[in-house]
Amino acid sequence: MTTTATTRRRLLFGAVPLPAVLALPSPALAQAAAFPARPVTWVVPFAAGGITDATARLIAQKMGANLGQPVVVDNRPGAGGTIGTEQASRAPADGYTLLYGTQNTHAVAPLLYPSLRYDPERDFVPVWGLGAAVNLLVANPALPVRSVADLVAHAKAHPDRINYASTGIGTGQHMAGELFQVVAGVRMTHVPYAGFQQALNDLTTGRMDVMFDYAFTSLPHAREGRLRALAVTATERLAVAPEVPTIGEAGLPGAEMMGWAGVYAPARTPAPVVARLAEAVAAAMRDPAVVEMFDRTGTIRWADKSGEDMRRVLAEEVPRARELIARSGGGGGVRAN
Repeated sequence: MTTTATTRRRLLFGAVPLPAVLALPSPALAQAAAFPARPVTWVVPFAAGGITDATARLIAQKMGANLGQPVVVDNRPGAGGTIGTEQASRAPADGYTLLYGTQNTHAVAPLLYPSLRYDPERDFVPVWGLGAAVNLLVANPALPVRSVADLVAHAKAHPDRINYASTGIGTGQHMAGELFQVVAGVRMTHVPYAGFQQALNDLTTGRMDVMFDYAFTSLPHAREGRLRALAVTATERLAVAPEVPTIGEAGLPGAEMMGWAGVYAPARTPAPVVARLAEAVAAAMRDPAVVEMFDRTGTIRWADKSGEDMRRVLAEEVPRARELIARSGGGGGVRAN
């Protein structure tokens, strides 16, 4: 095989084993050879304007440059991401529809909703990992707490009286709140919202008391005094907010919680197409603009999480989520199958 032929084969099939490629029917091979011939739609099952949307749009731009076709973000919010995920699961398995899958859509939601009309493992193939988001525990300044210890004491003195907002049942913010209650031995009232903006508005105006929220959206409010940052839900402090202690440093080791995300395609998408998409996502994740955005927003960037790595991430996350749901006893709207 000549050098040119070898290069062409690598561009077409990436790291897909030769037997897998040979097993594909000829229409699939022809489809893969021509891919992509038109724009790719990336379903983001969350509202526009937040960190998920902003991150997806930047990565989509970089992916499009690599693929030679635009990657168009299609926001389909609702029900903690499950509405858009279900829609993506029904798309043709041709590589032209992708999904921004998350800890909630793939690990938590199937445990919460017995009637969920998609199966993460049956209906999707992981393409590449994106990263893990750290939450800030933030409180309205009117709440008489200045630390995590204060919040725990106040919650114990006023069971079920502290309202905490989230962007939906089963989302990372919700699960962070449930884990906080389990570890601290307190009871708070969960108030789910359809999106982050209204939840954040109600928190800053005092309708809500606390929230676990991404630093990208809540830190500016904390800087301007509209919110009080109590802790980060990671094992290390954020470079963008070094003054905020970790939740372990604040007295609650074991309450760390991060939400992860990855790119998925409908199941039965041809392996060479998945490989080509993985190559584009991987290149985007190494782009300096993407690196800078992840650093600036306090998000952990995954530069080398392959599809197989994402299978392992999901396999590890499901039992952890199941245990948390069981330990929470159904509090705050969490229930198990």
